[in-house]
Amino acid sequence: MPAPPTVPTVRPKRVSHRGRHVAPLASSNKIDEEVPEFEPFMLLPKGLPPLMEYLDVWDVDMIKQPHEVNKQKHHTNLYSNDYLIVRRAQEFQIKITFNRAYKPVEDKFAVEFVIGASPQYSKGTYIPVFPSKERKSIWRGQVLETSDNVVTIGIITAPDCIVGKYGLYIAVVTPYGIRRTRRDPKLDVYILFNPWSPADAVFLDDEEEREECVLNELGVIYHGAYDDVAERSWNYGQFEFGILDACLFIMDKGDMPLTNRGDPVKVSRKASAMVNSRDDEGVLVGNWSGDYMYGVPPTSWTGSVEILRDYSGSQGMPVGYAQCWVYAAVFNTFLRCLGIPSRVVTNFFSAHDNDGNLKMDIILDDKGRVDRSRTRDSIWNYHCWNECFMARPDLPDGFGGWQVVDATPQETSDGMYRCGPASVAAIKNGQVCYPFDAPFVFAEVNSDVVFYSRSMEGTLQPVKVNTKHVGRMVLTKAVLHDGRRDITDHYKFPEGSAEERLVLEKAEELGCQREKASLRPVDIDVEILAQEVQLGETFDLELQFTNHSAQQHVVDIYISGTVVYYTGVPSAEVVFQTPTVKLDPKQSKKEKLVVRSEAYLKKLLEVQGNLHFIATGKVKKTGQIITAMRLVTVHNPRLTVKVAGSPRVDEEMYVTVEFTNPFMFSLENVYVRVEGPGIMSIQTKQYRIIGPGSSITWTENFSPRRAGSTKMMASLDCAALRQVHAQAQET
Repeated sequence: MPAPPTVPTVRPKRVSHRGRHVAPLASSNKIDEEVPEFEPFMLLPKGLPPLMEYLDVWDVDMIKQPHEVNKQKHHTNLYSNDYLIVRRAQEFQIKITFNRAYKPVEDKFAVEFVIGASPQYSKGTYIPVFPSKERKSIWRGQVLETSDNVVTIGIITAPDCIVGKYGLYIAVVTPYGIRRTRRDPKLDVYILFNPWSPADAVFLDDEEEREECVLNELGVIYHGAYDDVAERSWNYGQFEFGILDACLFIMDKGDMPLTNRGDPVKVSRKASAMVNSRDDEGVLVGNWSGDYMYGVPPTSWTGSVEILRDYSGSQGMPVGYAQCWVYAAVFNTFLRCLGIPSRVVTNFFSAHDNDGNLKMDIILDDKGRVDRSRTRDSIWNYHCWNECFMARPDLPDGFGGWQVVDATPQETSDGMYRCGPASVAAIKNGQVCYPFDAPFVFAEVNSDVVFYSRSMEGTLQPVKVNTKHVGRMVLTKAVLHDGRRDITDHYKFPEGSAEERLVLEKAEELGCQREKASLRPVDIDVEILAQEVQLGETFDLELQFTNHSAQQHVVDIYISGTVVYYTGVPSAEVVFQTPTVKLDPKQSKKEKLVVRSEAYLKKLLEVQGNLHFIATGKVKKTGQIITAMRLVTVHNPRLTVKVAGSPRVDEEMYVTVEFTNPFMFSLENVYVRVEGPGIMSIQTKQYRIIGPGSSITWTENFSPRRAGSTKMMASLDCAALRQVHAQAQET
């Protein structure tokens, strides 16, 4: 009996998740070079027909110089870019020179815009614009002026059109077919979001806010502690050469469909994933380890320009390294460059809540000491994210406006490391059911710190709830000056108010869990007093005890001082003392604890962190637990930046950076960088060693490229010393 025939193995065809599309969705801004110069209406003999007597295009003037009408009216004159850059839903002009005078009755032509490969009218990637109202198009066109054979056309794009780089053609209709101009990259035009147009989804009806949140290249980012706020200047550089193309490349790299690129909600959500490299080879590699051998330390960056140029220049090789403020700053550059109003926001004491509740748990043993082996929740000393301004047609009325977006990879959202956009108004009102990621952001500013006492049997009993610690203060840069703007009230109602209680009840109804145990008032309060500390100095830590009762009390107190990363993760304990404090009725009393430099300096330098002190204890007579926490920010030595010379465009000036090593040990492999937006590109210098007490002085010359007020920013960085930076104002 013959063997059965061999059945070939058939491998299943790989099916795209976009299953209903015949062809893959266009996800690249690259313009198709195959647009035909002549499209015949009929079958023609070999070669082109005689077209001499018909309208022909001799020249196209895009009116694209910074001083000309288009860039001036569209607020794009600051871009270091030779192409025409305009904004949606606002008229711009082009001038077409024909071979003869234009005759509106006889001559028919169109200005064609194409974006991406295989442009289609139905997808909004091919848009013909006609100079008369008789022929309708999704973009409007009209003849503004004719002079001899020169025609000036006014064009208004749709308020929801794709944001990106378009190719432009002039198409003339002849009896034989359509004749087009040849592909000319010099005619390409960038179309951006338009916060000046009421028709655009990113419209911001405040001129000063627009100037700050769209046009300002200089930023201030806040860090440190809520009662000891530090700040650093940042060059967003959204108008620098190559940055606009880099921002479009980010969307290409993320395979974002062109059809989604007109929606600021989708653009900001995609970018929140693409600015980090956690799962999609995005822009920045995060690093909180302290080892930055294979990249630039996060504390060394002074601006976004170098990062974005490196990423796009390497065709998408992620750049190292970033922490939250770097992610937020680069994201801010992306948003402002494309025309979406945005700002960097810092939340002091930001809860990292990954289990959906509103509790940050601190476990105490039966004697009142912190059980660090069982305390796993972390509260970031500060966390930076972004707000961007846009309408939210996908949400109920009232939830448009400022939206939280966050590129720092903390938790996944729909399978990717991203966050937002989440409506700030929805967060304030406890409406955490609305997209995107509102519960996570709500917890960052509203979580309670709950102290649990763990019995010998392992049961947990809540002994204190601190409702005010998390989300203590939310800051952003003030409008058009370098002061701070406290926007905490944008995120939450005052602590203890009736409005706050209603908001928390609403959030609980929607799934956010809180600790609701009823705790009796304590007789004894303890507070760790604030103070400023310079790196390397010995200091006194003061604790204030207050006895509210009419009885004498004795408290066994445990004081622990730990070096912590700014993410709240402990590194090493440097202080531990167990004093006993005796308090008379109604007495207030201070206790001092000496914290010596040699106890903390080496461990602090290893992680570039801060000192976190926590005091816990038990009142002997009542068994009540008392607690207090204090973050002590240790201040680094200063860097000095001085600018000299005549402050005029194209004239030589000088910048000098000075630093003195105040420590008893040498600083090795020290990198100094300096840059000035609009006046000086990034310069770096390495010093192999700076000995104890030694000073460095570095002077560079530069010639300002444009007029206006700006800053000169510098940073110094080495393995033993981070977060050293300074700036000088220059006009």
